[in-house]
Amino acid sequence: MNSDRSQRWLAAVLGAMSLMALASTGCQVSVGGQTLPSPYYLYDDVQYFAPGPEFKLANEAAAQKAYKADLELQGK
Repeated sequence: MNSDRSQRWLAAVLGAMSLMALASTGCQVSVGGQTLPSPYYLYDDVQYFAPGPEFKLANEAAAQKAYKADLELQGK
């Protein structure tokens, strides 16, 4: 009887510890088809990426324009 009580106590303690470990991980969870955020999403850093140029090859276009202007100055 005493070992039965200690086994239940040990199972309860391990169950409580595993629940605490699962609750403190802070990862995304999928529940009922919904992806729910971490419980710490309010404390995450906000990341801002400034918009880049519309034309991705701006440096290459500027180099070609400078090359053509250089050729015109040389008279070729």
